[in-house]
Amino acid sequence: MFGSRKSRSVSLVLASLLAICGCDDKKQSPQMPPQLVGAAKVIKANVPLVMEAPAKITGSLDIQVRAQVGGILKARLFSEGQYVARGEKLFVIDPEPYGAALARARGTLARVESEVKKAGRDYNRMQKLHNAKAISQKDYDDSLSALESAEANLEVAQGSVKEAEINLGYTEVRAPISGIVGKEAQSIGNLVSTAGEASLLTTMVQIHPLHAVFSISGSIWRKIAQSHMDGKVALPLAGKYVVEVFTTDGVKYPLPGKIIFVDSNEDQLTSGVSLKAEIPNDADQRLLMPGQFVRVKVIGAEYKGVKVIPTSALIPTQMGYVVYLIGKNNVVETRFVKAEIVGNIAIVEDGLEENDTVVSEGIVKARPGMPVNPVIKVIEQAK
Repeated sequence: MFGSRKSRSVSLVLASLLAICGCDDKKQSPQMPPQLVGAAKVIKANVPLVMEAPAKITGSLDIQVRAQVGGILKARLFSEGQYVARGEKLFVIDPEPYGAALARARGTLARVESEVKKAGRDYNRMQKLHNAKAISQKDYDDSLSALESAEANLEVAQGSVKEAEINLGYTEVRAPISGIVGKEAQSIGNLVSTAGEASLLTTMVQIHPLHAVFSISGSIWRKIAQSHMDGKVALPLAGKYVVEVFTTDGVKYPLPGKIIFVDSNEDQLTSGVSLKAEIPNDADQRLLMPGQFVRVKVIGAEYKGVKVIPTSALIPTQMGYVVYLIGKNNVVETRFVKAEIVGNIAIVEDGLEENDTVVSEGIVKARPGMPVNPVIKVIEQAK
């Protein structure tokens, strides 16, 4: 009996210990609260459609300065690489032969003018005699022909003087445009001509304004055109796109440009559509220079009333983009979406509806099937 009582006492003690241990385990393993995550609601918004492309800066005019008369090059009046205004003197070709030719032409003109006056006086006398029937018709016709011949010679002489004046003027080679003068192609003392390489004196490039030449993928161009026809994309009025220029180190050029040319054909080699933008430029600054490579952003088109979420909500997979949708009771669900990234936001084409809520921050804390504590954040404008 004693042994039996002792056994019951041990059993009671063990039961009490197990009960205590059970209570401690419950206290040590409390249920974890839902994870705090950032979230965003799917909203509809207008989103700028920005096209980016590499571009090359060129002058708005790029010309060759050539000699229009031949002769010995006497002087160069500019520094290579200098900016000059239109009409400034660049070179001087020996003017003496052309000055002499002008003097001869003027002398010939004076002689012919004298002959015209004499022929005119003779004709007037013959006309009076003819009216009085004192001379034959032949004498009268001869005097008229002499006057007409003298007047024709006068026009030739006047043309010769004009030509000689022009040639003399061409001995002073002036800048045909305002811009930067390149290297000299002929040295002082060289004999220049009006044909072939011997006529090239230098080159000039007009930098006010500049041009940015680039191309946009034909597929992108067609997609924008189709989206515009479908009413999804609005284009700027009269095609007035704004072009922003960025240097290779990311510096934004302060003056926006405009599109001045869109090719009507797609390049078969590059599958791109060529465009040209006019970029305002202060003639005295060199932030942008012909030959420089830059990046351009073409701004003006806009997606109208599209569904958007933050780009941070997208999870890339081999099958496409996935988002964590916050469903009933704040439980996370996996949802495949079709989306296009535009800066820091994503345009959702399929998979989500307006006012759906997705995890946008702290995605690593969320798992499908687990509840979360969402903090709704406003979607920022696309950057």
